Amino acid sequence: MLDLWYLCVRESAEAVALVTPDQVMTYRSVDRLTNAWAGSLAAQGAGPGRLVGLAFPDPGRTVLGMVAALKAGAGFTVLDDRLPAAARDSLVRRTQAAVWLGDGAHAPAAAYVPAGPADTGGGTADGSTLPRLAAGSDVAYVLFTSGSTGQPKGTVIERDSLRRFAVAVAERLKLAVEDRWLQVCSLGFDVLIEEVFPALVSGAAVVCRADTQALDAEELHTTMARTGTTVVELSTQYWLEYARWLDGRGLTTPAKLRLVVVGGERMDPRPYRDWQARQPARLAHVYGLTECTVSSTFYTGLLPADAEEVPLGTPLRDVEISVRRDGRLVPRGESGEIHIGGPLLARGFLGDEAATARRFVPDPLSAAPGARVYTTGDLGRIDADGNLVFLGRLDDQVKIRGHRLEPARVERTLCENPAVDQAVVVPDPRTGTALWAFTVPADLRLAPLPGEAVRLTGAERDALVEQLTAHLPDWAVPRVLYRVSVLPKNPHGKVDKRRLTNWATAAGAGVPGKLPDTAEGPARAQGPDTVPAGRVAFAAPAGCEAPTGPGVPEPGTAAEPEARAEPLSTVVELFREVLDAPAIGPDDDFFEHGGQSLLAMRLLAGLRESFPAADGLRASALLRCPTPRLLAGALPVAETTRP
Repeated sequence: MLDLWYLCVRESAEAVALVTPDQVMTYRSVDRLTNAWAGSLAAQGAGPGRLVGLAFPDPGRTVLGMVAALKAGAGFTVLDDRLPAAARDSLVRRTQAAVWLGDGAHAPAAAYVPAGPADTGGGTADGSTLPRLAAGSDVAYVLFTSGSTGQPKGTVIERDSLRRFAVAVAERLKLAVEDRWLQVCSLGFDVLIEEVFPALVSGAAVVCRADTQALDAEELHTTMARTGTTVVELSTQYWLEYARWLDGRGLTTPAKLRLVVVGGERMDPRPYRDWQARQPARLAHVYGLTECTVSSTFYTGLLPADAEEVPLGTPLRDVEISVRRDGRLVPRGESGEIHIGGPLLARGFLGDEAATARRFVPDPLSAAPGARVYTTGDLGRIDADGNLVFLGRLDDQVKIRGHRLEPARVERTLCENPAVDQAVVVPDPRTGTALWAFTVPADLRLAPLPGEAVRLTGAERDALVEQLTAHLPDWAVPRVLYRVSVLPKNPHGKVDKRRLTNWATAAGAGVPGKLPDTAEGPARAQGPDTVPAGRVAFAAPAGCEAPTGPGVPEPGTAAEPEARAEPLSTVVELFREVLDAPAIGPDDDFFEHGGQSLLAMRLLAGLRESFPAADGLRASALLRCPTPRLLAGALPVAETTRP
């Protein structure tokens, strides 16, 4: 890996390697700085077989830390600032990093930021002043899976695997010195590796945001245009939001953007074909797992008009893809479990030999000594053109916004609450991008009538969400929760999830946005004086006061569908449209009604289109102002007259 880095430094010393909002760094300047950091890390005990933890609040210095750790002979791990505190503490303990770098609020107490190079030194372009060299079999990085079946697993990737992967991706995507790859994924997600290393072994540049906040569609577009981005990788749902935003405004992708890599969930052929017909930037559909060094296959072709699925493509160099059933290869066109082999497989799971042995198994079909294969649990087939096609899962795993999740993990956490006897979790049947939860109360006196689903609100909902937020990442926390008297079964004895969602939508009980009545009268949504679990309590901050005056409904009248005063009426209309919730009122909470980051992006895009005053708002504004009334109050009154 480092040999390719030093080659780029020698041949393209003045080419741009790293772009941040504050500075543009060449390969020469990045090399000098990371040499200095590597020397500091080595002095602190970093070296082959050890890890360097990274806990910076910004992607730019995270990239520098990754390179510096490798130069010190160590591997690296990245601490995601979005994880709950308990999960972060667990990851810090499990990685046993020799040293931590960073100054983010989530950084361990001992973390520090190394000094830069002295004016007279900093190392040479071949790294000869650095203290130790690592072997290809030494660890390059440890990143954690989403923990689909329980505790997240630390996946150990070796340096040779990282090098092969970076070269293969650069080769497949034809990366060159002129390319700029925009880093957009969360820093704890393995796509970060794909955003960084293929560019840095090609003499291309990595473009970084100022912080780790997600960019909404408009921010993504303007950032790519401003920075001259040529390549970007987006999750399937994120890409769909961007495509929707472009189509709604009659825009095309920025002039220099040549390639959008998309993956993480099953892709619908229709929007894929629509993009290829209208947008100049090409698409690459990607498939892979953390355990197999990020990505294994790419599809870069033009989708045929009669295609019923978007293929996952063909394997990268050094990746072996096979489809098997009962341990045997199936003929082309037939379905089976997708298996991945070759030198890009991870060493295994950190400190978990049993899990490693279960998933990384000896390959009886390979003649290579010691060959292993990873059993993905994904169902697929090889089509007539040799492309891998995804057909679903062999187990109950679902994908939520690009993350694999076993619903049982969330269900177990729900049942740890003494008020819950049973629980089942399903994807939101409208969008598939969020979770719904159905619970059976331990006290059956609280159960609704059989066949009914009562939506939880207020303190009951908050208590469950707070417990989940303490143990699960945000994307895995159901924001819409129902209470039922029993979990219905299908003829095979399994929970009938379709019937549960039917209960939730029947008789208005779960019509999105409509809250059930209680014995005390019509239910209200959570008002501005209470705060959903997982958000910081606040006295309505400056710029987030609820609007008042003639024609503005009184706070708490969420059941009133009309809210005529501007800007409140338009904000209410946008909430209803984005959440697909026609009964949303001025004081209904965005997150209680299934709101999540991708829907927040869509809402903010609508606000900006309606009100120039919304240009400065980011999706994080919804954490402070989660109701239409509060969000309308965050808009300067003088600038909220609709054109």
